[in-house]
Amino acid sequence: MAFFKDMLGAGESLVRNSMPLNYDFQPKVVPYREKEMRQISFAIKPLFQNRDARNVVVFGPSGVGKTVACKHLLDELAEETDEVIPLYINCWQKNTSFRILAEMCEVLGYKFTQNKRTDELFAVVKQILNKKSAVLVFDEVDKMEEIDFIYTLLEEIYRKSIVLVSNRKEWLEQMDSRIKSRLTPEVLEFKPYNYTETKGILSQRRDAAFVQGIWEDAAFETIARKTSEMQDMRSGLYLMKESANAAEDRSSKKITSDDVKKALTKLDEFTIKTKESLDEDLKAILAIIKEKSGKRIGEIYKSYQEKGGKTAYKTFQRRIAKLEQDKFIETKKIAGGSEGATTIISFAKEKKLTEY
Repeated sequence: MAFFKDMLGAGESLVRNSMPLNYDFQPKVVPYREKEMRQISFAIKPLFQNRDARNVVVFGPSGVGKTVACKHLLDELAEETDEVIPLYINCWQKNTSFRILAEMCEVLGYKFTQNKRTDELFAVVKQILNKKSAVLVFDEVDKMEEIDFIYTLLEEIYRKSIVLVSNRKEWLEQMDSRIKSRLTPEVLEFKPYNYTETKGILSQRRDAAFVQGIWEDAAFETIARKTSEMQDMRSGLYLMKESANAAEDRSSKKITSDDVKKALTKLDEFTIKTKESLDEDLKAILAIIKEKSGKRIGEIYKSYQEKGGKTAYKTFQRRIAKLEQDKFIETKKIAGGSEGATTIISFAKEKKLTEY
C-alpha cells in the first residue's frame, strides 16, 4: 500500500526548529516583561556590593512568563559574575524540604546526598552558599507541603535574595506570619498579556520555529485570538504545533485556517486529558467534588477523610487551589450563616474552545 506516496518529500518539514515551540524555551530577549525583570534585578543588586539583598514574591496565573523571566535573569547573572550563585528549584517536582535541599545539593555540585538527613543536607547547602552570595528562585512554591525551610534559609544564609514564584496571591496571605515578617518581600504581579503582546510573542516564536511564509494570516490570527482569550501562552504554542502537524498530514506547504480548526479540536481533548497528569490524591479529590458539586469545602473535606484521605486540612486547601488554578473546579467564597465565611466548590463545566 502507498501510505507515504503523497507526503512531503524526504527531509521536508514545515518546522525548521522545534525548540521555540516548547514553553520552557529561553529566548534571547523576554518581550513585554522588561519592567518586571528590572524590579527583580533591583532587589538582587545589593549582592554586587556584598550586602544582603531584598526578597521578592512573584505571582500571576500560569502561562504569563514568570518562570521564563526568572530563568532569564539567573542566566544573565551567571554570565555577569562568579560571586553570586544563581539557583532555580521547581517546587512542583520537589515539594518537601528534604527533596528541595537534595536538589540544591545536586545543582551546587554535591553528589553525596544518599542516607543524609534534612539537617545534614542543609549544612552542606549553607557551607557552599555562604562562601559567596546567592539568588534562590523557588518556582511554584505554593505546591510545597510545608515551607519552614525558607525561614531557615533566611536565618542561616548571609547574603541572598529569595524569589518565591506562585500562581496565587492568596498564598502569600496564608503564609506563616513568622516567615512573612522575616521575609518582608516586595510583591510583584505578572498580569496576563494583552492581545497585542500575545500576538507579538507568538510571532516571535513562529518566526524562529517555522519555515518563512508558510502561515496564512487568517490562520495565525485565529491562534493569537484564542491564546489571548485563554490568557495562557502554552495553549498558543500547542496550537501552532498541532496546526503544523495537520498541514503536514495532508502534505501541504501552507498552514491554513482548516489546519487551525483541526488543532482546536485537539485542544479540547488536550484540556480534558490533563486530568491524567494529576496525582492519585488530586484525582480522588476531584472525583469527590464531581459527586458533591456545590457543597461547602468542609463537607467535601469530610467526605475525603471518610474515603481514606490522609492530607491535613491546610494541605487540602492548597490542593483545592491547585484544581481551581488548572480550571478543573470553580470556587465561590460566601459570608454569613451559622458556620461563618466558607467556600463553595463546584465541578467546572466543560467549555468548548472551538467556537469561532
